[in-house]
Amino acid sequence: MKTAKKETKAPAKAPKAAAKPKVAFFDFACCEGCQLQITNFGELLLDVLGAVDVVEFREAISEKWDGDYDVVFIEGSIGDHHAEERLKKIRARAKVLIAYGSCATTGGVNGMKNGFELDEIRQSVYGKDYKLFDSTYTKRVDQVVKVDYYINGCPVYIPELVEVLKHALRGLPYTVPDNPVCAECKLNENVCMYERGVACLGPWTKAGCNSWCVNNGNICYGCRGEVKNPAKNAANDVISKYNLKPELITKKFEMYNKCKEGVK
Repeated sequence: MKTAKKETKAPAKAPKAAAKPKVAFFDFACCEGCQLQITNFGELLLDVLGAVDVVEFREAISEKWDGDYDVVFIEGSIGDHHAEERLKKIRARAKVLIAYGSCATTGGVNGMKNGFELDEIRQSVYGKDYKLFDSTYTKRVDQVVKVDYYINGCPVYIPELVEVLKHALRGLPYTVPDNPVCAECKLNENVCMYERGVACLGPWTKAGCNSWCVNNGNICYGCRGEVKNPAKNAANDVISKYNLKPELITKKFEMYNKCKEGVK
């Protein structure tokens, strides 16, 4: 008598885990302080790395990636033709591009170069052979390629960077705060720097940093860029009350914000 063979079923295959978003960090003309800030994340860094796959990050790893990127972070301003072409190639491989740090978002301290004749700057840096070296006026990243998200500051404020990355990974818009740093200073109960006899750029600078510098006893240097609609009357009151020259405020602001529209 024949016995029926038992039918054996192949074990069910475990579903494949979804691929993590490919994230890369690139730097141009800068001090790389924003990248260093990211390496100082601490425990927050572990949470971020758990959600993404960092495929390029010169400050921390030596690996290179030859595929496309889901998100790229660009640090630094653009100061020569080679940098422009390199940035365009990165943009072509990236679904989302985030400009982070003052050099990338406003031109940063490198933008002060734009206040001089280009050949004068080139000669002061390279000497008599300056014409052998390519150089252009400083540009923000968005003066060369399309930028999807901005993270202002010098260096970037870590909680804001994490928030922007979350929005980018979910495809949600992120709006940079457009109220002055003074609003955050008041919430943090800081003594106004003007009351201490020091000129501070808080009334004109975009918030979003939790008044980080003033919290630690420093002034606001305007590294996050100017608010679009500053309270002119209030600002004029500050200038008048403390006998400031408007030129002083303008010059202070130029340290991070000299990169203007139309620079070629």
